[in-house]
Amino acid sequence: MPVNLIEDELRILEQKFKEAAASQVSMLDRIMRYIVKRKGKQLRPMFVFLSAKLCGNVNESTYRAASLVELLHTATLVHDDVVDDAPERRGFFSVYALWKNKISVLVGDYLLAKGLLLSLDNNDFRILQLLSGAVRKMSEGELLQLEKSRTLNLDESVYFEIISGKTASLLSAACAAGAFSASGDEELTARMGAFGEKVGIAFQIKDDLFDYASEDVGKPTGNDIQEKKLTLPLIYTLNNADKATRRKLIYIIKNENRDKRKVQFVIDAVQQHNGIAYTQGVMQQYKKEALDLLATFPDSPIRAGFADLVNFVTDRRY
Repeated sequence: MPVNLIEDELRILEQKFKEAAASQVSMLDRIMRYIVKRKGKQLRPMFVFLSAKLCGNVNESTYRAASLVELLHTATLVHDDVVDDAPERRGFFSVYALWKNKISVLVGDYLLAKGLLLSLDNNDFRILQLLSGAVRKMSEGELLQLEKSRTLNLDESVYFEIISGKTASLLSAACAAGAFSASGDEELTARMGAFGEKVGIAFQIKDDLFDYASEDVGKPTGNDIQEKKLTLPLIYTLNNADKATRRKLIYIIKNENRDKRKVQFVIDAVQQHNGIAYTQGVMQQYKKEALDLLATFPDSPIRAGFADLVNFVTDRRY
């Protein structure tokens, strides 16, 4: 992880994010402090800062872009926990678990509003446009996934449409926003957006593979199967299994997805039909395409650090 290249920026961002999320309402401020304390790896702001440094220099607009990415990402996580009825987030109680539905939805709305105002008050219209587009795509991706989980659509192209929206769009917008904040150059912005999308797709495919991993990866094995989420290893298996196996797998996913033994049967079937190997191959292809785009920039410590971050995304064990 190339944290040393952007250590100062991440430290400054921490303070700016605290200020951006603060509220005069005491309960809301308490919840914001709880959220700030338990923030994750700050992966998306890293992409903002590295993109900015690759295309120019970090400035106040870059810090606002990174804060906006964090505000919007946090808002979607708070709302996701309500949608998923999730008691935990990163090993701690979720906002939903502690403050329940109404407050969680309003906190998510507050974070979205703070993000919008942060950009509008500073005339960051292009950056706001990039990130608002990502939030729209994220919502569409999540809704498309819910719709397709009911019908068990087995089309790979639908899977890529879902993950392009729900995961890759925010990483793509983070890279594009970082590039634009430092350069104002639309060609660089588009190139970094395409790079971020490829990394985001590889990131989500890696996440989907954890469902079939035997090692402890901080996520219950078979979790996606239980939620009827059609991931790439499963889609490949269903499209390549014989009719009887396919029928049995679909029946389990639809009707017996809470039975641990049955879920294990699905996991075993995916491994037997080379669903894991196929998916890893697809992930490596997206990673290669991302690194090829990165190679169009001049060689520098920033470019090398970015390549390390791409490798971390696909090699991580959690």
